[in-house]
Order: sequence, then structure tokens, then C-alpha cells
Amino acid sequence: MNLFNIIKNQLIEVIEWTDDSRDTLSYRWPDDDKEIKNGAQLIVRESQQVQFVAAGQYADLFGPGKHTLTTENVPVLSTILGWKYGFQSPFKCDVYYINTRLFTGNKWGTSNPVLMRDKDFGVVRIRAFGSYDFRIVEPAKFLKEVAGTDQNFRIDEFADTMRSRIVSVFTEALAKAQVPVLDVATRYSDLGDALVQIINPVMVEKYGIEVATFVLENVSVPPEVEEAIDKRSSMSAIGNLNDYVKYQMGHAMANGGEGAVAATIPATMAMGFGMAQEMMKQMQQPAPQAPAFGAQVSKDAFSPAAAQAAQVLSTSPSPVAAGLLVYTPEQAAQVLGVETADVLAELEAGNLKGRKIGTNWRIAQTALDEFLRGA
Repeated sequence: MNLFNIIKNQLIEVIEWTDDSRDTLSYRWPDDDKEIKNGAQLIVRESQQVQFVAAGQYADLFGPGKHTLTTENVPVLSTILGWKYGFQSPFKCDVYYINTRLFTGNKWGTSNPVLMRDKDFGVVRIRAFGSYDFRIVEPAKFLKEVAGTDQNFRIDEFADTMRSRIVSVFTEALAKAQVPVLDVATRYSDLGDALVQIINPVMVEKYGIEVATFVLENVSVPPEVEEAIDKRSSMSAIGNLNDYVKYQMGHAMANGGEGAVAATIPATMAMGFGMAQEMMKQMQQPAPQAPAFGAQVSKDAFSPAAAQAAQVLSTSPSPVAAGLLVYTPEQAAQVLGVETADVLAELEAGNLKGRKIGTNWRIAQTALDEFLRGA
């Protein structure tokens, strides 16, 4: 082999890369410590881009096509290497092929619960997972921030690198979207479309990646929050509490037996509370109207309704002010025919208005009226 052939074999005349994989994001073309000759051919296929890196600096970027490497085609490289009058001699340069196709079905998920502020439940811990599709749109930024100098950067390495970053961006996006936890489960598709608009600018700016589709597959909350959601659903299903109590009482009476008597106790207490309430309103009316009320009560003093009213009044607290009755959660639970824990849950949720004095709750009659009316 003569000297000319030896020199020729040390120069790179054609640069190309045929991607035989489906998981390579970036590939550093192996130069085997050879130099690129003036006029060498660079072949870039569809869904590829080539980034030149010289002296640690990002130089020219080439899209699909066949390129002849001359001074006119590499202006940035000429500046970096100081070719004032064009280059004639061979040169060394790192050549990175970037795969710009769409990579689909990439999984993401929160390894630990994420704290978010919710208007219904306050601060809530949630877990979420899903998938996303992406493509590389800024090769230089992607190489600098994600792939680095890796000779063959694959999708599995990318998943490990980007999972925590995706979750971080997702958390910020979800906080900006301000979607209530109760609405998340019914709005996965809408939420994914909304989040991609928030996530995309951040991903492009930081990592040179464009997220084409962001899919939210599941969002879960702690068991205690799920229980509170179930209770709220049950209350919504019941609807008007007064109508529900009447229905339960009528159904139990139709069935008969001791179970019917026990089932009607909450309804009877609720009716007694209504009658007692009416009696208090009558007592607060001006004096001229008082005899009419007295006549009405004395007219049927031994009726079952009057007995029920007297029984409820005997177990209810005395008014602390004119026209104001105050109940403990236990007394309110008896009136409503529910458990004390249910009353406390409604107080904590703010659905039933009350005043907490120390560790004890007190509920005004007017607040109980508003709750029964669904106000």
C-alpha cells in the first residue's frame, strides 16, 4: 500500500448512519480517530438530524438530505476552528445523529405521594401515573441537558433520567390548572390536553423535547379522602333529607313489626323537632297573637303531635338567646336520625355551620335549618 492510500484511509469521505433499532435517541458517529476531509459527504435520512460539536461547542445542524461539507455549509464550524479563508485541510469533529421521530407510550408515575392544595379537602396527597409521547426538537439542548456525550443514548436511559423531571413538571402544571380532586377522575382526557399545554413550554425550554401527547391514566388519593368522597356521594344520592326521612318512615310502617317501630324513631324525632320549632316561633310572636297559639295548643293538648313536641323540647337545650336554639352534635344527630360521627364530618367539611368552642361544637337551630334545606 503506497503513501497516498494510507493517507486516504485515514480520512472520512462519507458520514451516514442507518438506525436499525427503535429505541435510540442519539448516536455519536464513530470516527475511529480519523479526520473529515474537505468535500466529504454527509447523508441524513428522514427523521434524523445531525449536530456537529467542535472543541466542546455546538456547531452546525443539518436536516434530512445529502450534504457536501465545504466552507459554505459549515459557517459556525468555520468560526469555531478559525478558518478565515475557508478550510482545505481535514479536520476532527464529533458528529451526533439525533432521532427526531415520535416516541410513543412512555410511562411516567409518582413514586411518592404529591402534595396539592384542593378547595374541597384542603391539602391532599395524590398519586398519579400515565403515559406520554415526545420528540426531540432542539438537538443541541437535548444533547447538553439530557444525553450528554453518551455514544448510544437509548430510551431506557431516557426514562430513568426523565421520570422524576416529568413528575416535577406535572406537579407544577396540576397546581396551575387548579382542578379539584373530585373532578380529576371524570376529566382525565380534558386534564391531559390542558396539562400538555402547560408542560410543553417547560420541556422545550429546559430539555429540547416536545411532548405531543400527555395521558393521565389514574389519580388516587389516600383511603381517608376516598371515604370522605364516598360519604359526600351518599349525601348527594339521598338528596332532600326531609323527604328521605318520610320515605324511610313510611316504608318501615308498611313492613310492620318491631323493626318498623325502631325505624320510625328518627323520623318521629325529626317531626317533633319541626313542631317544637313551630311552637318556639309562635311563642316569640307579639302578645295579641299569643292567646291564639295558646288556644291552639290547649285545644289538643293530649294529641300525639303535642306529646312528641313536648318530648323533644324536654331533651333539647334551652335557648341561649331570644329565638336561638343551640345543639350539641349528639343532639343534632338524634334530631337528624344519623350517627354523631356523620354530624361531626359535615361540621369539619363546612357543609353544616357550627361554632367550635374549645374542643366542643355547638350548632344553632338556624344552621340546622339551612342544612336541611340544602342551602
